[in-house]
Formats: sequence, C-alpha cells, structure tokens
Amino acid sequence: MAEDYYKTLEINRSATDTDIKKAYRRLALKFHPKSSKEAGSTDRLIQLGEAYEVLSDPRKKATYDKFGEEGLKGGIPPEFGSGGAWSSKYAYHGNPEKTFKQFFGGDNPFAVFYTNDAPLQFGGLQPVVVKTQDSPIERDLHLSLDDLFHGCTKKINIYRKVMNEGGYTSSIKDKVLSIDVSPGWKEGTRIVFSKEGDQGPNSIPADIVFIVRQKSHPLFERQHDDLISKLQISLEMALTGFSVNVPTLDGRLLNIPINDIVHFTYRKVVPGEGMPLFQDPSQRGDLIIHFDIQFPEKLSADRKHLIQQALK
Repeated sequence: MAEDYYKTLEINRSATDTDIKKAYRRLALKFHPKSSKEAGSTDRLIQLGEAYEVLSDPRKKATYDKFGEEGLKGGIPPEFGSGGAWSSKYAYHGNPEKTFKQFFGGDNPFAVFYTNDAPLQFGGLQPVVVKTQDSPIERDLHLSLDDLFHGCTKKINIYRKVMNEGGYTSSIKDKVLSIDVSPGWKEGTRIVFSKEGDQGPNSIPADIVFIVRQKSHPLFERQHDDLISKLQISLEMALTGFSVNVPTLDGRLLNIPINDIVHFTYRKVVPGEGMPLFQDPSQRGDLIIHFDIQFPEKLSADRKHLIQQALK
C-alpha cells in the first residue's frame, strides 16, 4: 500500500515548510520510545522520519507530489525524466534516530530538554522547555555634564539575533533603543532594557543594561550634586578682595564678590547653583569655588619692606 507522507505527519498538501517541521517535532516527541508507552512506537517513528525526510527536501517533495511514492522510490518514468537528481531513486536509510538527532541536534536527542540537570516530563505533546535567561549585556553610556544637567534623549542602534517564524532559524536585525536622560542622573546610573538581547530557541534573551559614564568638563567637576570650580588668583587679590565671573551650565554669568581673605583652605559656597537633584529637579546642589593662590616668584627689597610695613 502506497505511503501517504502527508497523512503520516497529519498535515494537508498545502502545508508550508514551517508546518512540516512543527508536525514532525510534535509527533516525533510523542512516539519516540523514550517518551511513549504505546506499542509500535518505533515503527511509527520510522514512518515519521521517512515522511519528514521526503517532505522537508524540496526535490524529493516535488517528485513525490507529482509521481507519488512509486515515482520517488522507483525513479521517474523515462518520458518525464531529465537525468540527474530528479530521476534518481530514493530509499530511506531506515534509522529514525539519525533523522531525530539531525532535527533536534546533538548526540543525545533529549539533551535539549534538560536544563540545570532537571529533566522535563513528556506527555505525548510537544514539551515545554524550561528556559534560562542569558547574563545581562552591559554597555557604557557616555554623557556630558550638560546632558546630565538639562536632560536629553539618546537614540542607540543595536543589532541582535531574532528568531524567524517557526522558531528554528534566526536572522540579524537592528533596533533603535531610546533613552530619556533625566536631569540629575549620576555616574553609575543603570538603564535596563528587558530581554532585548539575542533570541535563541531555548533561552530567554538577556537584558541590555546601559551604565552612565560622565565625560569630563572644562570648567566644572561634579561632586555628588555639587559643582566644583577652580580659579587662579594673585596674592594681592587673596589679601585685598576681588570679584569673579563664573559662567553657569544654563547660560548665565554669576558675578561673585569675595570680601574675605582667601587662604589655602578657603572655599566660597554659592547655594543652589549646582546640579539638579534627580528626585526633585527644581532643587539644586551648590557651586563650590576653590582658589589657587599664585605667589610672586621674586620680590625686590623695597617691595618686601612695603609688605612688612603693611602687615605690621
């Protein structure tokens, strides 16, 4: 009796390649001797292996669809044959385990269904694979002090493996991730995109994590929510007073009078002119000005005398 491969795989003749793979996967797992208690499961696995091998091969399938099992196994009649592979006779190798292993991969056909040494139970239907998530993928996100002061939006293009329809093959596709930077973010802030890593048949995609790294700034250093500015002044200015102009990150120019005597540990604190607070951007840290006092390299005797008189 002629073999109906479509009936064996419980599909119709309009089935796609994906439908054929799904059908073989479901039935092969159902009737494999390691998971089935039904009598004759080995014979059924042989039938499934042969049917899948024929219908998953475009040339064999085309020959079978046009000439049936007789034409496939006996060769195409001379009046239709064109030589080569189209007219060659087909014979199944008779080893269903070989087909099973080639389909699922690996020497142990059931190894793919073991995760963390915990075997899965087979109930005649396609098993649910216990998946584990890949480790997070961490990348640095370099931001300027202006970005962290004002806030901004960064667009990052990533490339990752995405499983194709059917879940058996993958392709590389790109995706744009959008990061809304909030005013006041600090060095080390972590932005997590859940499960945006490479996709795989038996794993959960990794999270992609961006870690804020602050770029250096020509005028300011950041210390928590405060901004540190360093200015050079002369010894005369340190002793007699002066005023300084300090530009801000939001485009203003602060004129700050210094009426105290500036010594080595002196710091001028300007409240509310630092970085915005992440929890409440309407509040800000302080601006702290450090001074580097430049001493004269030489003094004449007259100048030394005048300084001595002035400091008495």
